[in-house]
Amino acid sequence: MHTIRLLLSVALLSIVSLAARADKDPFCRIWYNQEKDAKLEVYQVGNTFEAKIVWLKEPNENGKPKVDKNNPDEKLRTRPALGLVILHGLVKSKDEPNYYDNGKVYDPKNGKTYDCHLTLKGKTAELRGFVLGMSFLGRTSVWTQAD
Repeated sequence: MHTIRLLLSVALLSIVSLAARADKDPFCRIWYNQEKDAKLEVYQVGNTFEAKIVWLKEPNENGKPKVDKNNPDEKLRTRPALGLVILHGLVKSKDEPNYYDNGKVYDPKNGKTYDCHLTLKGKTAELRGFVLGMSFLGRTSVWTQAD
């Protein structure tokens, strides 16, 4: 009897796990940035998407963990680079399943924040960062699936 309960529990957990993965948005995964010097974990918060730095090729600088040294807010310049949320507010389009818009992306390399939108293309994600709400005033960074 105990064995049957155990088998039923394992089967139920497997079904729940598969259902959770099926509902997971294809953007929610680990990505390399364009330079492949960082990995970014994308996750959903309500109806928006965020990304944080979860791995750095070179996590230390001068023997100490890297920090957000270029942040325009002096108070934030000592926060760790690992775990830093660099993307927030992206909303998935209702009409185009691989398009996300209305986000903000922070570039820790220069301390600037940009408007952004993103298009998934298979195992890549094209993130367009721009200023003044005008997409043509920006640049595209291609992220590559890491997991």
